[in-house]
Amino acid sequence: MTSVDADDLYGLALDRFIPERAALVRTLRSAGEREQAATVGALRKPSVAAWAVNQLIRTQPRESEELFAAGDALREIQDGVLAGSADARDLRSAAAQERDAVDTLVAAARGLLSSGGHELSAATVERVAETLHAAALDDEARAQVSEGRLVRELRHVGLGAGLGAAVAVPPARARGARAEPTVATKRDAAADRDAAPERDAAAERDATRERKAAEAAERRERDAARKQARALERDAARELDRAQRALRTAREREARAGEALHQAEAAVRDAEAVVDGAEAAHRQAAERLHGT
Repeated sequence: MTSVDADDLYGLALDRFIPERAALVRTLRSAGEREQAATVGALRKPSVAAWAVNQLIRTQPRESEELFAAGDALREIQDGVLAGSADARDLRSAAAQERDAVDTLVAAARGLLSSGGHELSAATVERVAETLHAAALDDEARAQVSEGRLVRELRHVGLGAGLGAAVAVPPARARGARAEPTVATKRDAAADRDAAPERDAAAERDATRERKAAEAAERRERDAARKQARALERDAARELDRAQRALRTAREREARAGEALHQAEAAVRDAEAVVDGAEAAHRQAAERLHGT
């Protein structure tokens, strides 16, 4: 009997998924648990990127929690920007922390080897990063990723909370990809092969619709972000103009005040001279009066 259970399948090396799944199906059928065997037989082999994410979630729990915390913080700051309680600097700082959390896990993913013993390709690493970003910012994506049983990579659409819906969507099926058998027996495998073309065509149509919807949503979010950025830039320009005018006015007042002070000091000196002259004349007049 195999010691692997359904959850363990997603923690195995990628090339062990199918044989261990088949062994588990045989074990369950031998035990008379045909319904459970069918459920296990229908489990899908993950893509390389999804497999890599599963390994990260299972082996890097602290870094994964830091990613989720950074995503929550970024969404909170985004809400704060819209509410006026946070500014662009706060947003940039939170986004940088979220990127750092993603990069930390991506660095760990680079150490994983594919079933052929090769390093993950740059494209696969990029899909891992996109999936981690989706898990950071979208609750549904996070729930899928946190289970460690992801079967295909995810992509975050939008700018996050407060700036449109955050939707994690699977990418389109790669051209030429072959559907995995979903049962262990030859009879079930033959039936699965017969249904595969229709199922794959439907999956391709669904993926195309999802991709187009995601692209449209992404365009709307970019347009909204540009509009918001233009509004922020206009507000900042107006504020800068007001500040510059206020500075010029203050400097002019300072100059006028300096000139007035200079004039007042000169007037004081003139008045003191007049007083000194008057006092001298008074003394002379008094002396003449008393001398006569």
